[in-house]
Formats: sequence, C-alpha cells, structure tokens
Amino acid sequence: MSTGNSLVIRAGPKARAIIAERGLSPADVSTIPGAAGGPKALGLNGLDIALFADWLPQAPRVRHLVGASVGAWRFASALRADPRRGLEELARLYAAGRYPPRAGPSFVTRQVRAMLSDLFEGHDDDILASAAYRLHILAVRGRGPLTTDAGVRRTLGFGAAAFANLAGREHLRHFLERTIFHDARERPAFLDDAGIAGNLLPATGSAPIRFDAFHTHAVPLDRGNLREALVASAAIPMVIEAVPDIPGAPAGIYWDGGLIDYHLHLPWPRFDGLVLYPHFTDRIVPGWLDKALPWRKARGEWLDNVVLVSPSREYLARLPHGKLPDRSDFKRYGDDFDGRHAYWTKAIAESARLGDEFLAFAERPDPLRMRAL
Repeated sequence: MSTGNSLVIRAGPKARAIIAERGLSPADVSTIPGAAGGPKALGLNGLDIALFADWLPQAPRVRHLVGASVGAWRFASALRADPRRGLEELARLYAAGRYPPRAGPSFVTRQVRAMLSDLFEGHDDDILASAAYRLHILAVRGRGPLTTDAGVRRTLGFGAAAFANLAGREHLRHFLERTIFHDARERPAFLDDAGIAGNLLPATGSAPIRFDAFHTHAVPLDRGNLREALVASAAIPMVIEAVPDIPGAPAGIYWDGGLIDYHLHLPWPRFDGLVLYPHFTDRIVPGWLDKALPWRKARGEWLDNVVLVSPSREYLARLPHGKLPDRSDFKRYGDDFDGRHAYWTKAIAESARLGDEFLAFAERPDPLRMRAL
C-alpha cells in the first residue's frame, strides 16, 4: 500500500482552480500525454493501470492520448480490450527483452518489432476503433542531412542538430519535422486550432501545420501504418533503425518523436477540460536534446490546464539504485540479463503504490498538496 508520499502533484492555475472548486473527477479529463523515456515507463506501470483500468472508466467519454516513443506504446497497450492485461503485457515483454552488450541497430530493431507484434497482434482494431479514446502518435521526419540513416552524413547531421538546438530550440526545425499519426476520426485539438480548418488533404499533398517553430505533418492512422508509426515513434537514432516511407505519410525517414517532443510541451489549453499527465519526473523538458540544458524547460500558458503526476524523491529513494529503470541499466548489468530483469520487475511491482496513492488523492484531493506547475 502507498505510504502517502509516493507522488508529487503539480498543476497549472486553471487546473488548480477546477480541482479546488469541484475536486478531481475523471469526467473532467479530456487528454493524457505520454512522454518518451524508454524503460522509465516500467516505473509508471502501476499508475497507468490504476488510471486506465480503474479510474477513467468511472466516467466514460472521448479522451485524447498523445504519446511519443514508449508513451505511445503505453497508450496503445491500454487500448487493448482489457487495459489491465494490455499494460501488464507491455511491462512483462519490455522487461524480458534481452539485448547483448553492443547490440547493433538491426538486432535491436528486430527485437522491438517482435515485441510489438507479440503485444498488438489481433488488437489493431481495438486501438483504431476505441469508443472511448483517440490515439495520436508522435514521430519526427528527417530534413537536410538527416534524410539518411547511414554513415557519416547521419552522424554529422545529428551533431549539427545538437549544436543548432543549443543555440535555440527553434533552429532544430532545419533538421527535423514533427509528424502526428492521429486517430482517423478526430485529430488532436492543437492541429485544428493551428489556422487550418476542416480535414487535411492526404498528408503527401498537404502543407505542414505550424503552431510552434516546427513544421507539423498530420497523417491519419490506419491498419497499414499503425505498427510502423509505433516503431518510428521509438526509433532512437543509432539504436533503432529509422523507418522509411510510412504509408500515408510524406516520403522520408522517421525517428523517435521525443527528438522534438521529449516531454510533450504542446498547446494543451486548446483541449477542453483537464490534461492529466502521468510522468516520470516533475520537470517537463521540451526536446530530447534539451536534457542536459537545465534552463530549457516548459513554462507559460500551455501548462494552464495540466495536472502533472510523478514519483516523489521519497518514492525513488526506496527503489533499487534509487531511481526508475532507464537505459543506463543496459550498461550497468551488461550480459547479466537475470539481474536487470529482477531489478525491473521489482520496479514494476513497486509502481502499484503510485496507482494506489493517485486513487486515494482523486477520491479526496487536498489542494494544499498540489504544487504550482
């Protein structure tokens, strides 16, 4: 059971006002973001299960799920007919993956595709036709030197992109474009409010949308591109192979959506209601290349209706190694697959405390406990 100090809850001013007035109700939640973060997702598994299997079904409504990388995998798993089983399967399969030291991108890509096949085979229609949810998957499309996934040109291209991002996040647009593979029935609200009304033309013939510095392509999801979008959204450069020419999308190669939208700093107030954000940390970092830049963090009106729920320092201190699982564990454990599996399985089990504590807070929210976002 939760000890009552496992979660940090931060909220924007509009969100705090709503909760102070009428509590925290699933009926008020319209949108859920899911950040990139690889194995960190295992540390949120219990919280995800509490949300999707227990709390949100209490007030059925259409909700938008916007995910990058493993965030998209979490949401697609929750959209299986049985969300609890889907999320448990994701954690089990992810934790059981075996990657030898210095495994190359081709090996890792085969393993990822096999895992996603095991996880989603026979569930495509559950995801694409969910009555309660609309899934939107973020990926990036390479530009300039990043139109190839091979050799010196790619390596130099990402080096140049990192230097450009250091000078200013907006300069990254010369190397990468955002692509949103969206539910074919309804696009996320920040696309419709971006100055383009009505349905887009097919993605290959439509002008990119702009709501920030990045060109954004909108591509409807279907059975022909769902699995490819899920792979592309998590395709870490030099770790997983880029995905070329995804059906329905502009020609090109696609990588991890976290390169632009690591923690998804997007115009959330364009959605009605609350944006409930189960996250690995209480800091929102805009892009993957911003991780080492402490001054580069989300701020401003885009956070007004966001409720950010994350593990506390006290909770993390009780975990093995004092942290959530992360990619450094592959190096830490090397070829000790059983040791890493035991550690990750422990973190998955402990995460049930996060779910318990969230459900208790939602039943009787304490506005004094919420911190400003």
